[in-house]
Amino acid sequence: MTPTPHRPGWFLLTRHWLSLLGAALVTTAGISWLFVLPLHVRGHVPNPYIGIIVFLILPAVFFGGLGLIVIGVFLGRRRIRKGFAEVTFDRRAALRRLVWFVAITTALNIVIGTQLTYRAINYMETPQFCGAACHSMRPEWTAYQNSPHSGVQCVECHVAPGAAGWISSKMNGIHQLVATVLNKYERPIPSPVETNRLVPARETCERCHWPQMSVGPRLRVFSKFSNDEGNTRSETVLLMMVGGDEKSIHGAHFGKGVHIRFAADAARQTILSIEYRNSSGEVQTFASADPPSDRGKTPAKYDMQCVDCHNRPAHAFELPSRAVDRALVSGDIPVTLPFIKKEAVDLLQAYYRTREEAKETLPQALAGFYRLHYPELYEERAPAVLQSSNALLAIYYRNVFPEMNITWGTYPNNLGHSDSPGCFRCHDGAHANAKGETITQDCNTCHKLLAVEETSPEILKTFGMSDAIAGPQSNNGR
Repeated sequence: MTPTPHRPGWFLLTRHWLSLLGAALVTTAGISWLFVLPLHVRGHVPNPYIGIIVFLILPAVFFGGLGLIVIGVFLGRRRIRKGFAEVTFDRRAALRRLVWFVAITTALNIVIGTQLTYRAINYMETPQFCGAACHSMRPEWTAYQNSPHSGVQCVECHVAPGAAGWISSKMNGIHQLVATVLNKYERPIPSPVETNRLVPARETCERCHWPQMSVGPRLRVFSKFSNDEGNTRSETVLLMMVGGDEKSIHGAHFGKGVHIRFAADAARQTILSIEYRNSSGEVQTFASADPPSDRGKTPAKYDMQCVDCHNRPAHAFELPSRAVDRALVSGDIPVTLPFIKKEAVDLLQAYYRTREEAKETLPQALAGFYRLHYPELYEERAPAVLQSSNALLAIYYRNVFPEMNITWGTYPNNLGHSDSPGCFRCHDGAHANAKGETITQDCNTCHKLLAVEETSPEILKTFGMSDAIAGPQSNNGR
C-alpha cells in the first residue's frame, strides 16, 4: 500500500518554541489592533496611559513577535531541513502553501505594522502625550490647557517644519525619555530659550501671526481689586498701539528695514546691550552702564523675535494678585465677601510643602478667618466661602508645583511690565548710546493711558462698556 504523502504545510516554520511564542505575540497584537481600530481612526484616546499601551506598547509587541518568529526559524532550520528530506514529504505542495502563507502574512503584517507605526508617531506628537503622559511636563500641560493656544498642537510650535526639524525633535525626545527614566531631569524644566532649543519664530509663530501686519490699536481693560474690606474695584484702560507703522509696538521692533540684535544671559532676562538698525539704515548701540559680572564670559547675541516679548504664549503662569482679580471678575470668587482679595492672596502666597498640604490647609484657613472675624456672615454664607476655597485651590494647582520647584514667578512673563520687568529689560533708562541717549521710556510710545486704576472710568461710560466690564461679579452676592 502506497503511504499517504505527509503534508506538514507551513507548520514547519513554527516548530521552534520561539517561533510559536512570536506567532502568539503577533496574533495577540493583531487582534488587539482590530479591537482598538476605532481609536486608530480617531487618532487619539481619552487617557494618555491607554494611549501609551495602544500606540507604543502594542507596536512593540507586534514587531517583537515578528522578530521572534524569524529567530525561531533560524534556530530550527535543522528540523526544517530534516522535514523537507522525509520520503513522505510533498515538497512541491509544501512550498506552494509556504509561498501563499508568506505572501498573505507579509501583506497583513505590512498593513498592520505600518498602521501601528504611523499611529504611534502621530500619538507621540499629540499634546496629550507631550503633556499628560510625562509627569515632568505636567506644569506646562496645565498651563497649556488654560491658554489661548490650547487648540494648537505642541509640534506646531516646538518642532521646525521639514524632515530636519522632525528628526531633531525625535532625537531631543530620546534625550528627554532617558532623563525621565533615570529621574535626571532638571526641576524646574528650563524653557527652550535657556536650552537653545527654541525654534525660530519665523518658522512657527509667523505661520499664523506676522508682526508686519497692520492691526491698528487695541483697547485693553485691566480690573484690579484692593485689599480693603469691600474689595474696591478699579479699572485701568489702555489703548495699545499694536501694529502697523513705525510708531506702533510691532512696527518699531519688526517694521520694514528694522533689525534688533541684543546680547543677554541665557534666559534673556538680563539685556546687556542692544544694536538697533532703523528703516533708514542708521545703526545705534545701547549698552547697560553697569553690566553684571559673568566671570569674563562673552555674552551670547540674539536676533530679536516674537518670543522675546511673547515668551509664554501657550504656557503662561499667573501671579497671585492678578489671578485672584480674574477670579473676582469672573465670579468664581464672590466679591461681596469682606477682605476676600487680601485673604486670598495671602493664602496663595503661603508656603505649602506639597499640593496635598495646600488642599488640606487653604480651605480650613479661609473658613477659619470668616468664623473668627465674621461669624454671622460665615453662618449664612458658608457655601460662598467654600466656593472661594475651591477657586483658590484651582489657581494654586495650575501655577504652583512644589515637586517640580515651580512657584509664583518661576517662569516670568515678558509681555508688558506688570508681572515682571518685561519691556523694562530694555526700556529701563539704563541702556545708553555713545551720545548718552537712552531707549525711550515714554508710556505713550506703546499705549495711551485712558484711565489708571479708576473706580468708575468715564471713558468706559463713553464707550458704553460700564455694564459689560462689570461682568458676573456684580451678581454673585450669594
